[in-house]
Amino acid sequence: MELLDEFMDGPERFGGFSSGTLTIVLACALLSFGAGIASRRMIFPRLMDALSKIERIEDENPFAPKSLRWMVVFFVMWYSLDWLSAMVVLDDLGVRESGPVWDAELMETVMTIAWAGFVILVLLTAYRLVDYLDAFIVVEGDNMAARRSLASVAESIGRLAVVVVGFFVVAGLFGVNLNGLIAGLGITGLALALAARDSVANVFGAISIIIDQPFNVGDWIIVEDVEGEVVTIGLRTTTLRTGSDTMVTIPNSNITNSPVENFSHRRFRRIRPSFEFEEDSSAAQLRQFCESLCEQVLADPRSTKPDDSWVRVTETLPSKITVSTNFYCASSGRTQREFTEDILLMARARGDESGLKFHEPRRRAQM
Repeated sequence: MELLDEFMDGPERFGGFSSGTLTIVLACALLSFGAGIASRRMIFPRLMDALSKIERIEDENPFAPKSLRWMVVFFVMWYSLDWLSAMVVLDDLGVRESGPVWDAELMETVMTIAWAGFVILVLLTAYRLVDYLDAFIVVEGDNMAARRSLASVAESIGRLAVVVVGFFVVAGLFGVNLNGLIAGLGITGLALALAARDSVANVFGAISIIIDQPFNVGDWIIVEDVEGEVVTIGLRTTTLRTGSDTMVTIPNSNITNSPVENFSHRRFRRIRPSFEFEEDSSAAQLRQFCESLCEQVLADPRSTKPDDSWVRVTETLPSKITVSTNFYCASSGRTQREFTEDILLMARARGDESGLKFHEPRRRAQM
């Protein structure tokens, strides 16, 4: 300490600073920047590896947000200057006996700005670190869709909490009378509750969605005549991306009070093509067609639920005979499309083999 005090002592040369004090202040600034870079690029990733319970859902950036770096810079700078200012020793007449030779008023202002910047950056960093909550969310069976849904709501709640706390912290930082503000909130609490009842209902709707899990992020659903993929589940709304690539926002309270059809929870997909034949088709031809088509489809490895699959005559009219089918395949859109196409081609071939003629309304109209 004595060596440091001697190093900072000396005549004022640069705006009230001695050469030694200016060197120490610049060294503190460099130390602050070094600490900020190290905290973001080395310390934070290692802490995440040590504390997180599972891999992040979005792991493209292993580093902390840049606001954390600047938060550390401001804190180390404030702490360093505060430590140096504590070295100042005054005699009975208020004359400096030891400590840094600098412009005390200027450095007090710098320390105040550094502290205010640190507090604001703490709030900003907390807001950005909410995105890393997904690394601490574990669900039963490692269900990625459930993790995404829970992370979406947790991030919304975390951001709301940071905003509320930040409001009061910043208000106190700028000298706002919080007692009067809190009292005012108490008086207007009832009015706010009545005005925000829809928002409160949406928040409880989000909680209900997470608890009941009628759908998760990434599921394809239909709700209120809107069909699309669930993109986000927020505190107030759920966002869907439709088949036209448009975004639709639905209040959570509406979802909890409406039927939700979830296509992503299907265990299988149903294929039900029907075929129309001319009215002069014989019973033997129709039975041969039904049996051969059903046998060929069930022999395909993509077919499932054989006990519930069938091909039957379901309607006879003076102009046509209708044969309906009912088959199942694995829950895959691609498999369903390919299998449906193959079933139609099989039916065409089996119809020709059975000597059946497919119904053609235009031909009958010409007759």
